[in-house]
This record gives sequence, structure tokens and C-alpha cells, in this order.
Amino acid sequence: MTASTASTTHEQFLEDNRSLARSFYHDMLLYRSFEERVQFAYTQGKFSGFCHLHIGQEAVCVGVQAVLRATDYVISGYRSHTQAIAKGIPPEEVLAEMFGKTTGCCRGKGGSMHMFSSARRFFGGHGIVGGQAPLATGIAFKINYRHEDDIVVCYLGDAAMNQGQVMEAMNMAVIWNLPLLFVIENNRYGMGTDIKRTTSIERLCDRAAGFGMLAAQMDGMDVISTYQQTQAIAAQVREQKKPFLLEALTYRYRGHSVSDPGNYRTKKELEQYRRQDPIANLAAKLVSAGIMSAQEQQDLAATIKQQLQAAEQQADSAAGLPVAAIYEDIYTTKLGS
Repeated sequence: MTASTASTTHEQFLEDNRSLARSFYHDMLLYRSFEERVQFAYTQGKFSGFCHLHIGQEAVCVGVQAVLRATDYVISGYRSHTQAIAKGIPPEEVLAEMFGKTTGCCRGKGGSMHMFSSARRFFGGHGIVGGQAPLATGIAFKINYRHEDDIVVCYLGDAAMNQGQVMEAMNMAVIWNLPLLFVIENNRYGMGTDIKRTTSIERLCDRAAGFGMLAAQMDGMDVISTYQQTQAIAAQVREQKKPFLLEALTYRYRGHSVSDPGNYRTKKELEQYRRQDPIANLAAKLVSAGIMSAQEQQDLAATIKQQLQAAEQQADSAAGLPVAAIYEDIYTTKLGS
């Protein structure tokens, strides 16, 4: 089952939404630059442990979250630095969190995989594959219980679609008519294993049919298409209070984590997806439409570089956690509300 989506051509969209198109380009460039800076900081030894970059998948983050309200919820897996920033967590707080500093969004206790901000309604950042799906279902249940008008976006990787808890969560979301948009970021690989080797179906979104849930597939390398399709689907989820499974076909240009060289992929495959780079393709469209010049794009890249340098310096200079902090944030004295 699919949702009908009314969309215009890219040319018409750019003509009608010049400011929005510029913001798409700004945000994708910011997120790409941020992740590149994160990778460099990792090689410098500024932090350690697991670190998963979102490079190549920016169009999904920007296109999906551009349709959300500030009160909507987002929950994700461990590849979530830029999704956290898109939900309003400042880049310096995300960097500080990775660096184990007290100014991080979790006071430096979560690290790369566990970004969180209840104030901005970004509920992680989860290291357990598929572990965010039951939590997203619980949040969506709360929305219905309190008669609120928000929705939940739950990002999932392609490999998470083979987890039992994800299937159970989807089943409950349908039974309870919950305002929950599941977004599969299908970048083709669960760690280093091609999804075709572990999954019996071609389209992961077809799993929704087993629950009687609406579903669709979209080009997650195209930010305009992603925005247009998600805009219609999110409005439907909000109005009908029913879940939806949206599969975004995307690709990561780096390995599964920063320690993964990605040798399981061929040079030809990488080159093929490089030609679909969402940032480069939008940049060309903006120049062609007369919305941004090549010089403006260069100037923007320089400005973003300076902003991220300042954010990193701020994170560098922040205080680290004292040893005694390991005994804090374990129990709560607040019961019920």
C-alpha cells in the first residue's frame, strides 16, 4: 500500500521555494562538513570509541526533518549526529558530547552514539540495533493518550528491519493507531554485509503489508523529492493518527564506522553513488536556476568551516567530567507526573 503524494517538478519547486532550497543546501553542507570535522577529530585522538558518520545520507535528514514541527519527536539509532543538530541541538553541544565534556547535550556521558535532548524532543541516539522502535511506539502512545497533535519520526537502518522488536513495535503501532512515521535509511549495508544477503525481499517497505500499514519508497539521495514525499506522508500521519513505513534509498560514502575501511564495496559502486551526491546535485540545480552562484556556494562553505572551527574550539575548552560524576544520573527522585 502506498500514499499518494502531490509533487511538482524540481524546476517548479525551485522557482516557488527559492529560500527553502537555499536552506536545504546550507543544512546539507553543514552536516557534511560537521561529519568530516568529526572524523578528523577522531584521528587526532580527541575522543575514542564507536563513531558512525552520516556522510552521503544528508538528504534524508534534511528532507524529512524540514517538514516537522518543533514539538514533534525524533528518535534514531547510533548514526545520528546530524539528525540531532537538525532537531535543534547546537553543533558545539554535539561535539562536546563526543569529547566527553560537561557542555555536551548529555554532559559528556553519552558519547557519539547517544545524543539526547528532551527539551528539543530528540530522544536518541541508541546503540542497540532496532532498540529505538519500541521507544518510539511508547512516545507515540503518549501523544494519543494526552490527545496531542504531534508525530514521531523513528529512523531505522536497513539491518534493523530484521530485528524482532522492530516488527513487534510496528504491529502495536498499527493496532493502536499511533502517529508514528518509521523511516528506513536503506544504505544497503548492515555493517559490512549487503542487505540482499540477509533479507528475502527487494523492497524493505513491503514488510508493512504484513501489518496492514501504509508504506512507500523514496529516493533518499534527492532532498527535494524526499521533502515533497515526506511532507505529504507526515501530514497524513498527523491527521489520521496511523503509522507509516517510509523507505529512503540512500548511501553512506564512509565505512560503517570510522574504523571500517569499507573494502567490501567496489570502486565502481562507490563511483556510481558519488554521481548521486545529494549536495553536489542540488548545488548544480541552484546555479542553473539562478538561486545561488558558484561563488556564493564557495563563500558559504568558508563560513560554515569557520563556524565549525569555533564550535570545536568551544568544545575543546569546555570542562571534562570529574571522576565523581560516574555516580551521578543513576537514580531519580522524581516519581510520577
